[in-house]
Order: sequence, then structure tokens, then C-alpha cells
Amino acid sequence: MSTFAARIIAFNNSLTYKGTLPEGIRIMNPFQESLLALAASSEFYQKYYNDTQPRHLILGINPGRFGSGQTGISFTDPKRLQANCHIDYPGPMTHEPSSAYIYEMIAAFGGEEKFYQQFYIHSICPLGFTKIGENGKETNYNYYDSPALLKSVYPFIVENIRKQIGMGFETDVCFCFGTGKNEAFFRKLNEAHQFFKKVVALEHPRYIMQYKSKEKSVYIDKYLRAFSEV
Repeated sequence: MSTFAARIIAFNNSLTYKGTLPEGIRIMNPFQESLLALAASSEFYQKYYNDTQPRHLILGINPGRFGSGQTGISFTDPKRLQANCHIDYPGPMTHEPSSAYIYEMIAAFGGEEKFYQQFYIHSICPLGFTKIGENGKETNYNYYDSPALLKSVYPFIVENIRKQIGMGFETDVCFCFGTGKNEAFFRKLNEAHQFFKKVVALEHPRYIMQYKSKEKSVYIDKYLRAFSEV
């Protein structure tokens, strides 16, 4: 049997969006756009997933520009990749608040090796999106930010959740980052397709860092309690 590392790397390499997109929205695929992301993510998965041990899925929204858009690893920006995972990254040292929170939580859990032996983080939509604003600046865009985009990528989302489950991840419980639109969409999606027996939603790391940073330790404890139940 192939390792999870081999399956995840093959999945990432195969990620291609062939559908249409609303005007002004660009797909962001770090595995096709960046040799750095491809190399860094492959080394990461070979380091932490080079086995066949069962794991539970944690699904965020979709990749962002400064985290997995750079490294190809969900909620892992270049700073955390080097400092916490000890994997070299010769590209720009971007900072993503969500990544800072996740790695603080992972430290409280017991460290990277212990956490990644039990969990795998990816996204409901495995590729990200950007939009050019009126000021000409490129910003992150979420799959649910417009009905037209959601309609376009819905089959892609369903296909790739099935593919990730097909790698051998547990289906009794799936964790969802985001207790607003992401949770609402994912619960409806799960009801329609019966991917998982149970969905447990946790506040999104970006929300915590942006609005609840003074209560960060409370949310870390909440995460740890939820993860301890599987």
C-alpha cells in the first residue's frame, strides 16, 4: 500500500480546475504556478505523512495567497514552515495570521509530529481564488463569496472531497474551520452527499486572530477538546 505522503502529493499534482470562472476571478494553483510550493509541500508530506496510519480530515475554506498559496500546505506560511517544521523555503517570508494560530495550537497539542500523525488539514475547495479590486490590488476571494463562483466550482468541490476521502482518511468525523458561511455550506453539502457521519465546526483561525486574539487561549483549548474526542 502506498503511503499517505505519496497519495497526497499525487493528489496535489493532479489538481486542475477546468471549469469557468466569473469575470475578474482568478484561480490560484500553487502546485502549477510555483516550483517552490511543489518542492516544499512534497518535503512536508514526506516528513509527516510517510506512513499508512489513519487520520481525520480538517477542512478550511480555500487556500490563501500568503499561506498555502506560497507553500502548498494548508495553514502553513513560509515562516512557520521554516521555524516549526524545519523545512527550508527560499522564497518570500510571507506571514499569515491563520498559520500563526494553527502552529500555536499544534504546540499546545504536543507538536507537529504528534498532530500530523492524527490529522490532515486541507480545504473544502482545494484551490484558491483571487480578485482584482477597484484599486488594482489582488485580494483573496472565497468560493462562497459570490453565487456565480459557488455554482461554477460546486462539482469541483464535490469531486475533490471524494478524492481526499478516497486516500483513506476517516469518515466518522470531519472538522470544519469556519462557523459561518463555510460551516453552513459544508453541512448542506454533507447532507446531500453523506461524506461524513458527523461534522464538527470550529471558529476559523483568521476570525480568531482578527477579532478574538485576546481570547486566543480559550479557542485553542476548544480545539484541543474537540480533537481529543476522536
